[in-house]
Amino acid sequence: MTAIDKNSEPVDVQSQNSDASINTVGSLETGKASNVAVTQSWEIDRLLSSYDYELPEERIAQTPLSQRDSSRLLVVDSPTHHTHRIFSDLPQLLRPKDLLVLNNTRVIPARLYGRKSTGAPVEVLLLEQRSDRCWLALVKPGRRLKPGAKIVFEPHRHPEQPPAASPLAGRENPPSSYKLPTLSAMVVARDEATNGRLLEFDVPVGASLEALLSQYGQIPLPPYITNSQASPEQYQTVYAQTPGAIAAPTAGLHFTSKLLSQCSERGIKQASVTLHVGVGTFRPVEVEDITDHQMHGEWLEVPAATVEQIRETQASGGRVIAVGTTVVRALEGAAAGGELQPFCGKTELFIYPGYQWQVVDGLITNFHLPRSSLLMLVSAMIGRQRLLDLYEEAIAHDYRFYSFGDAMLILPEGRKAVIF
Repeated sequence: MTAIDKNSEPVDVQSQNSDASINTVGSLETGKASNVAVTQSWEIDRLLSSYDYELPEERIAQTPLSQRDSSRLLVVDSPTHHTHRIFSDLPQLLRPKDLLVLNNTRVIPARLYGRKSTGAPVEVLLLEQRSDRCWLALVKPGRRLKPGAKIVFEPHRHPEQPPAASPLAGRENPPSSYKLPTLSAMVVARDEATNGRLLEFDVPVGASLEALLSQYGQIPLPPYITNSQASPEQYQTVYAQTPGAIAAPTAGLHFTSKLLSQCSERGIKQASVTLHVGVGTFRPVEVEDITDHQMHGEWLEVPAATVEQIRETQASGGRVIAVGTTVVRALEGAAAGGELQPFCGKTELFIYPGYQWQVVDGLITNFHLPRSSLLMLVSAMIGRQRLLDLYEEAIAHDYRFYSFGDAMLILPEGRKAVIF
């Protein structure tokens, strides 16, 4: 059958229909192949072993740089392109109307050393306050610390040295010669979820446990930092305010007060959340199918003022840039109901490839451990293989890794396109 097209040329309609059928079949086959590829990619992304990479030991930063914002910054500015910059370049890399969201948690001196009544040494890492004097803690050796065991702690400072904030603060007439009160705790229960212990502290009348911890406790550094010259304040952000974390939100360690002022001068706004970094952040993923991993809850607060700033930023065309994975968990956790709302409580949110983002547009983050939930979170933003390729590039360029290491900026235009 033939017909005449608009240019008066004969057209074979049967042939045209056949071509259309072939094109339709081709499109279906292409779509089917694409779906298969997406399925295969997802199956790989679910495997814990897919988040392995080799890192030379010398690339693990042991001590922070003396100038916080002189660290290197790997900038991901498209799905296929990246550049190497310095962290102090950040104001020029963001836009006016963008919003930096910071985690204002402060690390507490959560590592304690003491002895059992038998004289055997004990190490304690406080995880989470359960009541006024009761804390969940990890203890070594755990098997020998059963309910009823008593631990007497040893001061980190000299016992005759008065603390900056006296544990006897509040007494009208403190003694002229100060002697540090004894601090002890009783094991009251075992916690199945963390394999930790609940400790009930015996605090002298009129004393403050928080102030006693400043004398008895130490700022806990991660186990991969074994030979550090860092001072305790170098493991705090310059904007740390609310005590409660047992690890620093390390992406924020790169900021100086001057750099934050430069961002403000450029029209880049700032807002704060609080997420007390705990075992949920650094607990290893141990199941091969990562979707079976259960995150330990971490306490957070997203105040109404921050929610309002985010809404204003979105309405004005600005981007929400999370400073660290803890800010991501806080904001996305507060939006778990489908819309960002003020929130105060715990989140067990686990973000991995396939996650549908609610609030965060871009991310500033450090380089994370293999097989960690943090590596999976960043993979959800730019793709697992893309992230591993960038890590390989960073290693080749002598970037410093982990808590005291260098940083990565993932701009919104550098994110992976979401395939539904």
